[in-house]
Amino acid sequence: MPQYRRTHIPGCTVFLTLVSYDRSPLFSTAESIKLLRQSLSTVLTEMPFQFVAGVVLPEHLHFIWTLPEQDSNYSQRVGRMKVLFTQALRGKGCLPTTVSRSRQKHRESDVWQRRFWEHTIRDEADFRNHMDYLHYNPVKHGLVKCPHEWEVSSFHRWVQRGRYEPDWGCCCKGNKSVGR
Repeated sequence: MPQYRRTHIPGCTVFLTLVSYDRSPLFSTAESIKLLRQSLSTVLTEMPFQFVAGVVLPEHLHFIWTLPEQDSNYSQRVGRMKVLFTQALRGKGCLPTTVSRSRQKHRESDVWQRRFWEHTIRDEADFRNHMDYLHYNPVKHGLVKCPHEWEVSSFHRWVQRGRYEPDWGCCCKGNKSVGR
């Protein structure tokens, strides 16, 4: 069995990528996004942390979280969020109907990929690069032409805070500004 190694630094800021099983467009409806937000809200209440940034695309999510000073367990938070979201889908009768034998054996549904990708943010430049990557991701995947067009993103909140110009990465209205 493979040994997965993750960095666990108390109080760290971590960039996370979570993907739906088989890249199914699980997060393409307002209802599923609402259930995801409720799941995340519950996790924030149960195991507080700072939600720094996020973007929800049809088949994957990117988050940046900062953990409390004495806490390094983002894996537990991710796992709990996945469970809560899956339970919410089950409650709405929205779970996929065909589940592979392997997943049945492990008492899993076909909602999430088994693992997730993480990167511990090292410094301010690394933070800026991951923020830009996260907020430009809907453009990169061809879902919109400009970051401001994607609703399910913390980009709008960061514009209000002055971190981004409203036209950052924008190509509409003749603007030639380019994101990363």
